[in-house]
Amino acid sequence: MALVAALALLLDALIGWPGALFRRIGHPVTWLGRLIDVLDRRLNAGAGRRAKGALAVAVVVAAAIVPAIVIQSWLGAWVAGVLAWPLVAARSLHDHLRAVALPLGRGDLAAARHATTMIVGRDVSRADEAALARASLESLAENASDGVLAPLFWAAVAGLPGIAAYKAVNTLDSMIGHRTPRHEAFGMVAARLDDVANLVPARLSAGLIALAAGHSGGRAIRCAWRDAAAHRSPNAGWPEGAMAGALDVRLSGPRVYADRIANEPWLNGAAPDPTVQDLWRGIAFYRRAVTLSGLLLVALALL
Repeated sequence: MALVAALALLLDALIGWPGALFRRIGHPVTWLGRLIDVLDRRLNAGAGRRAKGALAVAVVVAAAIVPAIVIQSWLGAWVAGVLAWPLVAARSLHDHLRAVALPLGRGDLAAARHATTMIVGRDVSRADEAALARASLESLAENASDGVLAPLFWAAVAGLPGIAAYKAVNTLDSMIGHRTPRHEAFGMVAARLDDVANLVPARLSAGLIALAAGHSGGRAIRCAWRDAAAHRSPNAGWPEGAMAGALDVRLSGPRVYADRIANEPWLNGAAPDPTVQDLWRGIAFYRRAVTLSGLLLVALALL
């Protein structure tokens, strides 16, 4: 199934998901999002919300995986790879990070803040260069794992059904897997399933970031190993810790959301805050990590 993953990554790297195509038909993740929203509105009420949430997860995953199984079985790996293409977000993530780094390098904080709001949920309305670079690097590391490398991992394991199921689970977690009064019970199964689905890919992502960092790779692994457990997520601390160590900057730490201040612990807390130059270095490490993953997938496909 490595062929499916390699072809999907190649197509995404070359053309991404064209805006004209998105405007015409949307995107598979938005299709899943509409289904999740309907289930959330209809099922998330009254008693038994945890069981209802589990039912919603089963419906969404089945809606993603059943057509994928049929398509791959009937049409083969090449067609499956083409259809897996929109489920890899390598180019999109790269372009979003460049959209922050370019104005930040010019000192245009207003434009950089606006671009940062496209990739993070925290309040950056008063963020300075260091805070914007830190937020962007955290988003880069986390999304490199769960938006790019994890989908490729599951595509390599199970082809189109694997990547489709993963994206369904990941989208469920992003929409209902929150510890809020509305979703604490209803989204519990989605959140736990997402944790399981990212368990291996997050650690592989840390390793790829370390390899991409070259001579800083040892420091990246040491930082991830030491600090990952301090992160609020059981998985995101691995790629974020690796990125912090690779760049020798501190990431995570306190941040402001709309209704609260989250006092998160630091990753690589003794290091300085990142600068825009560190953001560009992080983008370069990301490109290398994705390239390494592509080469590995091609090698596996040839075997």
